[in-house]
Amino acid sequence: MKKIIAPQHATYLLKNARLPQWVYPSLSAVNGLDISVVDGKILSMAQSASNPSNLPIWDVQGALVLPLLVDAHTHLDKTLTRSRMGDITPGLLGAIQAMMADRIQWTPEDVYARANQGLTWAYAAGVQHLRTHCDWWEPHTQPIAWQVLQDLATAWQGKIKIERASLIPLHLYADASQAKRLAQQVAASGAGALLGGFVHTSNWDLQALQNLFKAAQAEGLHVDLHMDEELNPAAQGLLRATEIIRDIGFEAHVVCGHTCALSAQDRTQALKTLDEVAKVNMSLVTLPLTNLLLQDAVTGKTPTQRGLTLVQEARDREIPVLVASDNVQDPFCTFGSYDPLEALSTGALAAQLPNVFDEATQSICRIDWLTGTPATEPFAVGQAANFIVFKEANVWGFPSQTHQRLVIRNGLATQ
Repeated sequence: MKKIIAPQHATYLLKNARLPQWVYPSLSAVNGLDISVVDGKILSMAQSASNPSNLPIWDVQGALVLPLLVDAHTHLDKTLTRSRMGDITPGLLGAIQAMMADRIQWTPEDVYARANQGLTWAYAAGVQHLRTHCDWWEPHTQPIAWQVLQDLATAWQGKIKIERASLIPLHLYADASQAKRLAQQVAASGAGALLGGFVHTSNWDLQALQNLFKAAQAEGLHVDLHMDEELNPAAQGLLRATEIIRDIGFEAHVVCGHTCALSAQDRTQALKTLDEVAKVNMSLVTLPLTNLLLQDAVTGKTPTQRGLTLVQEARDREIPVLVASDNVQDPFCTFGSYDPLEALSTGALAAQLPNVFDEATQSICRIDWLTGTPATEPFAVGQAANFIVFKEANVWGFPSQTHQRLVIRNGLATQ
């Protein structure tokens, strides 16, 4: 184990860092990089840099270094409820039933306490940007958690940027005027709000999906959907979404989470859908912890079908694919800790991803993939010195041995 002690001041020359190749693809080597930090900001970065200002040296001895993390798909409103539930019928629908029963206990204070604990874990893990979905079951009533999550976004400002996506069942968009009202409510609720929906064969309605996109377009909202979270090869939500985006000229960014049905479809059909996704402004999010647990879930039977989307095929088409925590210790997933590296570890194994550190870490660091904003270099001159140093991990085994980490914000360790 390397003895890497956090700096006591926010001015130093960080020496011998190992960054992932995707951060600076133009560099022939990403070993032995030196980063000058002055008053918590990055002054320069080079290989084997000189030290004309005679800065104190912090030598991390080749340790792996990542930008701070993004958790692209979570459910803070449901989090940490599993402990107060009894037996749950396996699978997605059983989890929904258990959650609906538990909602009776939800108060602003309850949601705030549970969600705040989740954010505390995320901050300690090195998360700087988190998107949470919020269940929205009534067309005329704003859910309790929606305002609570906005309050938390204010409370955590400067530590974690929090976005909120309204998780609204697709059937509530069937009426165009109601879809418009829902979008107006979301747009009026403040910055960081997105229009979302649950799209599944059990509630499939092409007109409702069209209404959702048209309502979002009218209000200038980005869209984030729970899409085809099932192993039914007849699911067509993802393909139809790409058609709608083109037909109405939808310009905002779209994120589709889950898309598990791709793995159950005829391969030719699934790849055709991915070809269409690659033509529009869309990112995908895979949720390995939750979907490995929920899909093909039957009591007393070892699952043979898994819940991942076609991660490698999407990446081959340069479709941005993020990996995220999803549900954490609620009826949908007993596991989880708001550490995106935990999700990446599971996803990398399940999807057999190669070059995890140098390539796949983009899926938990690229905020632009989530928001659709222009990409920025995470270690650019003038930016805050925000990064994570892994004291024990190595490139070949990554993300094993990543629990021991130093989270650096504005040049100083935060834990």
